[in-house]
Amino acid sequence: MNPLGIQLSLSFLWAFLVALFAVPSIIYIAHLKNMLDTPNVRTVHESLTPRLGGVAIFAGFMSALTIFADLANGIQQLLAGCIVLFFVGLKDDLVTISVMKKFIGQLLATGIVMIMADVRLTSFQGILGVHELPIGISYAFTFVVIVGITNAINLIDGLDGLAGSIVIIIVSTFGYYFVRYGGPSYSNYVFVSVCLMGGIIGFLRYNFHRASIFMGDTGSLVCGFIVSVLTIQFVEMGLKVGQPFASSAPSVAAGILFVPLFDTLRVFILRMMEGRSPFSPDKNHLHHRILAMGFQQIGTVTVLGLLNLLVILFVINFSSLGNTWIIAILVGFSLLLSVFLGVYRSRAAEKQRVAS
Repeated sequence: MNPLGIQLSLSFLWAFLVALFAVPSIIYIAHLKNMLDTPNVRTVHESLTPRLGGVAIFAGFMSALTIFADLANGIQQLLAGCIVLFFVGLKDDLVTISVMKKFIGQLLATGIVMIMADVRLTSFQGILGVHELPIGISYAFTFVVIVGITNAINLIDGLDGLAGSIVIIIVSTFGYYFVRYGGPSYSNYVFVSVCLMGGIIGFLRYNFHRASIFMGDTGSLVCGFIVSVLTIQFVEMGLKVGQPFASSAPSVAAGILFVPLFDTLRVFILRMMEGRSPFSPDKNHLHHRILAMGFQQIGTVTVLGLLNLLVILFVINFSSLGNTWIIAILVGFSLLLSVFLGVYRSRAAEKQRVAS
């Protein structure tokens, strides 16, 4: 094994072990201090459960990255943004904060990586005939992307093991292409991917059904923020000569993020069509609809994980179609899936009405 491989293995192992051994202590303290999530009409769990699993993920990720990785090429700013969102999420898990306060925290974290590290999308790479972006539009679009992806990961955290499993699928895909095609300038982001995977896998030991702890906003906001930055770096890597996806990188990235993006856009559109705020909670998420079909929690997580993997395999193998065709196919597939979920829900409601 080469030196980079040894370092990556050690960083993964460190993050994994820190998270693995931190979780039991967090569970103990949460129960001792009554810092527990109470079940309600929107939640799936039925017992009081701690929501502070993100503390263990963050501890494993942060300690491994600072020990084994070079904090250059934007990594230092990424960590600073993670710290901001860690405390925003921690406060929300403990006492609940408003959507506006969460947004301000995301604005600050995004500003750190965009302005201080110049992490931003500089080109549409031919989508709608647009290539290089004016700097103002570049910053504005990057902000929308980071906040959108961060909240998309936050919103899918509704079942035992779901958010963690989806994030592992996404970051492992990005990490593979960073180490294979990124070269030295992207090696630090390989460490970001590996350290986050280690922290999440250590946490998932206690989060799969039946979960003894949840990721909470502490974990989902940090994970979403990291995924958003990795997505931007992946897309920007497509501008370099010799990359496997070249100008198709934006649509390939959308495919890699399919489940969280599709779920978020779908519930937002449904809520607005009903005249409600897109941020108003309900039980219209993908995992709610699949549970309603009769699947158990583990089965639902497996279905959504396989769905994301299948879409990833598709966009990777058909990247030569270009952005326009790939995006059109993803949109078409999303519409068909939405229609299927809607029809099934209507039939289930009709059967329930007749039975009653």
